[in-house]
Amino acid sequence: MLLFVLLVGAFGAEEDTALCEILGSPEFPLLSKEGDITIGGVFSINSQISSPPLTFTDAPEPLKCSRIDFREFHFAQTMMFAIEEINNSSSLLPNISIGYQIFDGCDSNLPSTRAVMGLINGPERTLEKTCSSHLSVHAIVGASESSSAIAMLQISGIFQIPVISHFATCACLSNKKEYPYFFRTIPSDYHQSRALAKLVKHFGWTWVGAVRSDNDYGNNGMATFITAASQEGVCIEYSEAISRTDPSEQVTRVVRVIQSGSARVLVAFLAQGEMEILLEEALKQNLTGLQWVGSESWITAGHLATKGYSRILTGSLGFTLRKSKITGLREFLLQFWEATFGCSLQSSPHGQTQCSGTERLQDIKNPFTDVSELRISNNVYKAVYAVAYAMHNMLKCGQSGEAVNHPCIWKDVVKHLRDVNFTLQSGERVYFDENGDPTATYELVNWQRNQAGDIVFVAIGSYDASLPNGKQFTMIGINTTWAAESLERPQSVCSESCLPGFRQAVIKGKPICCFSCIACAAGEISNFSNSAECSRCQLEYWSNEDHSQCVPKVIEFLSYGETMGVLLTAFSLFGASLTLVVSCVFFWFRHTPLVKASNFELSFLLLFSLTLCFLCSLTFIGRPSEWSCMLRHTAFGITFALCMSCILAKTIAVVIAFKAKRPANTVPQCSAPLQRTSVLSCTLLQVLVCLLWLTLAPPFPYKNTAHATERIILECDLGSPIGFWAVLGYIGLLAVLCFILAFLARKLPDNFNEAKFITFSMLIFCAVWVTFIPAYVSSPGKFTVAVEIFAILASSFGLLFCIFAPKCYILLLKPEKNTKKHMMGRN
Repeated sequence: MLLFVLLVGAFGAEEDTALCEILGSPEFPLLSKEGDITIGGVFSINSQISSPPLTFTDAPEPLKCSRIDFREFHFAQTMMFAIEEINNSSSLLPNISIGYQIFDGCDSNLPSTRAVMGLINGPERTLEKTCSSHLSVHAIVGASESSSAIAMLQISGIFQIPVISHFATCACLSNKKEYPYFFRTIPSDYHQSRALAKLVKHFGWTWVGAVRSDNDYGNNGMATFITAASQEGVCIEYSEAISRTDPSEQVTRVVRVIQSGSARVLVAFLAQGEMEILLEEALKQNLTGLQWVGSESWITAGHLATKGYSRILTGSLGFTLRKSKITGLREFLLQFWEATFGCSLQSSPHGQTQCSGTERLQDIKNPFTDVSELRISNNVYKAVYAVAYAMHNMLKCGQSGEAVNHPCIWKDVVKHLRDVNFTLQSGERVYFDENGDPTATYELVNWQRNQAGDIVFVAIGSYDASLPNGKQFTMIGINTTWAAESLERPQSVCSESCLPGFRQAVIKGKPICCFSCIACAAGEISNFSNSAECSRCQLEYWSNEDHSQCVPKVIEFLSYGETMGVLLTAFSLFGASLTLVVSCVFFWFRHTPLVKASNFELSFLLLFSLTLCFLCSLTFIGRPSEWSCMLRHTAFGITFALCMSCILAKTIAVVIAFKAKRPANTVPQCSAPLQRTSVLSCTLLQVLVCLLWLTLAPPFPYKNTAHATERIILECDLGSPIGFWAVLGYIGLLAVLCFILAFLARKLPDNFNEAKFITFSMLIFCAVWVTFIPAYVSSPGKFTVAVEIFAILASSFGLLFCIFAPKCYILLLKPEKNTKKHMMGRN
């Protein structure tokens, strides 16, 4: 039957010494009950252990435990409640009773080891100091700490007795080669550590401090967290370890390290015992201004929230198990009247207050009777039911009427535990994976104050390791009906964030979270903060001024809207208009000796070609297209070929006129057909070259991105450079012939020596185009087109002025010289 007497004094104001000695001894079960099947339990009901003095002359005294932990005692009572519920069930283990033996692990490895030995062997001690010969338990629920669970497994594993822990989370316990008989109803720290890393990354805390318990729980959990944090881009400024057995100087040093650090976020992977020690020292040194991120061991520990620690821990974040509801548990706990009020229903010889009968358990609030945060207690509940279902499945081998203590009842407990799969009354499904672990699902809680000023644990997110990566961690927001403190997000970074347009550059000798910000190079961008590198824009895009996004490159070409285009267009139209004016003047004076001597037909053909030369420059202005690219070069080539052909014919006519031995009046009639033939043939030859060029490799519009990286030069690709230089070379050849012939005829005996003016015009023409070649090759972008237009206009104006300006001068201003005698040089 239940040893209720053990509870008396545990909750009272004054402890009874004799009772505390029994309660605090790990060598005897604190709570026990007989049954057909016995389940052992190891809970850290007391949190302090006192080592007896060693005299080395007598047998050492038993270990003594003190400082009761209501939370752990709550776990023990939950185990008792689950067993009572199963015993009252008609469907689970019918006609079979479950008993229990619950030991105090005293939150330490040595008492836990003694407890498991007592569970396996029984606490009997004979005069010969020999142990009993039968196994007392078929399975063990516990312990609450990973190190204690490992110590227990070293012994229980020898006897193949399974241990089902409700609170041992070390990832090392998932190793089935080392711990084949271990199961647990709480997820492995492997998942919690990774969840914590994603949490700090989610809030942008890339520079954090870390403190851990110096045991299997803290060391393994923190190692996983540091690895996961580095993968998330989070750096650890410091990582300290403390143990409850450390001297106070060590804890003081750790708090000083935390206080002097620049990280404003502290990840505390601590068991409750170490957490309380750390908080006591933190209060002494007034450690404030930190954002605490906690492990499931303490993040929902109610007693930490009700003490003076709350001013330090308000706003803490951490992952814990989801809350559950266990029907009937509160009523079961409320049976402990005496324990809660510290009174006795009967007169006590120790002066304990006698209960008046007016006390109301419903009015009392303490961790023992509080069932509003059933998280770890639910794990105890599930562990007991897992053992019961495993035993129930094994009953099949004893259905022939064999006794329930037959070896087949317990020798395969581990096998059946691996296969359990059942659903609780709450709807929660319970099963173990190949490592003996449950599915890792957590609830993210935040410590907030309600209107009454009390700390409450508010769920603000969740983590489900079974979901695909990227969907495991979700925030659900803060939805409360009371004015809770909003979740603050302190800045905890080694270096300030790099704005878009900058990239991080690691500082030599420092962690990757410590960096300097370097502006992205031209043509590169970073469109989000803290970019590790800048990305280059696509070929037709360029970075904007702040290098935060790629924008289409400026397309550059010589347009009519810009100043240069307007000026060149004006000069082109002016030249064409001036040429038309000259044509009108010549037409008006067509019957005069001067116009007749200048070969009226060739002069008009030359003026027509010059007009075309001026106008063809307009095809070089504007957005290049397929037709404009073909037209500009061919029109330029043909019009200038026509112009040079006319000048060549005029030069030949002058030479023939003065060198001929026939009478003067017969020369024009003989030379006119020759002039027309020469002009036509020379021009057609250029037309043929242009047709071949357009047929074989015509010019086409081309986006030049190589010459200027920040802009696109829209230009006309020559298609075939040979075709372009052939056209230009042919014009040059005609110009050189004209120059040579005109130079030879420069001293002919007439007062109006046209050959002299042709010589001068050809000299200007050749000078312009010889200068054009290097300027054309070296000019960038739209200036290449401008140089070509300038050469066309300059050479056209040169021809117009040199050949026709002197004639217009005589026709308009010196008409007295417009006579036949004057033309022949006779006085």
